[in-house]
Amino acid sequence: MAHSSQRREWVAGLLFASPFLLGFALLTVYPICASLYYSFCDYSVFDPPQWNGGANYVELVTDDPLFWKALSNTAVFTVFSVPLVMAVGLLLALLLNVKVRGQAFFRTLFFLPSIVPIVASAVLWVWVLNPQYGLVNTVLQFLGLPTPGWLADPAWAKPALILMSVWGAGHNMVLYLAGLQDVPRELHEAAEIDGANAWQKTWYITLPVISPVLFFTLIMGMIGSFQYFTNAWVMSGNGPDDSTLFYALYLFNNAFLYFRMGYASAMAWLLFLVILGATLLLFRFSRGRVHYEAAN
Repeated sequence: MAHSSQRREWVAGLLFASPFLLGFALLTVYPICASLYYSFCDYSVFDPPQWNGGANYVELVTDDPLFWKALSNTAVFTVFSVPLVMAVGLLLALLLNVKVRGQAFFRTLFFLPSIVPIVASAVLWVWVLNPQYGLVNTVLQFLGLPTPGWLADPAWAKPALILMSVWGAGHNMVLYLAGLQDVPRELHEAAEIDGANAWQKTWYITLPVISPVLFFTLIMGMIGSFQYFTNAWVMSGNGPDDSTLFYALYLFNNAFLYFRMGYASAMAWLLFLVILGATLLLFRFSRGRVHYEAAN
């Protein structure tokens, strides 16, 4: 009798979960498996896929200079954007963690840009960074400083997008603010008695305690930057001299402009391996540097 009741509960549970399981199988598992198969095929979407072994991977690595250009653009963006966004978010969190009048207002003010739709913020920044009448160059000209061409200049196109990425630092700020609430006050008080200054308390107490949050934002920021697409596509496309041809944008071009779906699938799987490798390296580097016990 008990066995029959457990079986009915198991069947009922499966029935309730079946919409999710069906959607997960059709919309996630199948596309992943199909893309892996297509990556070994010559597939133009309009014709049936033709198996070509590893030809797509060989062409990517040995005979496609744009692949390496896109990969290097993405790597440069990741190396500069992720630490900059983390640093700005942490600085804002430290400043807004102090009890001052209007604290809630300033927290909201700095967080708002991170919830603005990506396309809307990209269109706004196209105007802000316009070389002739943009707000940034207007201020620089008023100060008597050089006015770069930004998105119209190959040397400044990536720095322009890196600068824009700081616009969304409020998302990290909120996470860091939450982490700062777990920093024991008694540790700071003990450090003050020992004569520690504000910098020493931040470096030796605050940062180790919130290191799990810092590490989380580092991992998520790295993954997101390797998939950077929308802002570059809306603001500059490939950019002058392919200066903003990021990996995800080149993948999109191959799939939906050149209709080389098999080639794009191979790019997607190489991107997965790159992200996986970078993530494992970061986890290995974090040993002894991220103090999970301090957050408990």
